[in-house]
Amino acid sequence: MTSLRLGDIAVDVILKDIKNVHLSVYPPKGRVRISAPKRMSVDTIRVYAVSKLDWIKQQQMKLREQERESRREYLDRESHYLWGRRYLLNVSEEHAAPDVRLRPGTILLRVRPGAGEETKKALVASWYRQTLKAAAQPLIETWERRLRVAVQRLFVQQMKTKWGSCNPTTRSIRLNTELAKKPRECLEYVVLHELVHLIERRHNDKFRHYMDRFMPQWQQYRDELNRAPLAHQDWRY
Repeated sequence: MTSLRLGDIAVDVILKDIKNVHLSVYPPKGRVRISAPKRMSVDTIRVYAVSKLDWIKQQQMKLREQERESRREYLDRESHYLWGRRYLLNVSEEHAAPDVRLRPGTILLRVRPGAGEETKKALVASWYRQTLKAAAQPLIETWERRLRVAVQRLFVQQMKTKWGSCNPTTRSIRLNTELAKKPRECLEYVVLHELVHLIERRHNDKFRHYMDRFMPQWQQYRDELNRAPLAHQDWRY
């Protein structure tokens, strides 16, 4: 890996066995990375980076200004969210199988006596994954029929920089576990967004035409997600 400097912006450059250039800006502070084909010269990459400088600065500003959740400790009466609503965590230590259950206004976390924070965190994370997958599957089936596409595999996982992604070659989609904390309409927007990529890979006029046709308010949901607090992360590179 090499580095370029564009004024006060450092750009990490990785040469890989790929066909196209990929530019990414990562949270929390806006670290910039370019993945480029091995055959591409550093001078050509620099010219490309300079051409994207305004976009890079815009993305860095968004990341730095976006609200972030405080660190969760998985204690009694701690706030957690599901489908855009606030719930209080109720931690119960019992000699029984650990699990997580939803109650009116409460997320009940049952753990064995003496369970530590990491154990509680893993249980809640697993529950969010299962909850999101269960909610996403019927949405995928609905939009598969409407768009006349087929998804081969669904992955639900923690993602640091995206709400979702699509691989048109393998016809698989990935959804960020954090979507379980956002309003349901935001999840449906991301599902539709990724399934449209099975028809059109790029975010071009054709892509936007499909989004406008099937979900006229999609930009409202996109903006709502972009304003939503990001999950607390221990960012390590």
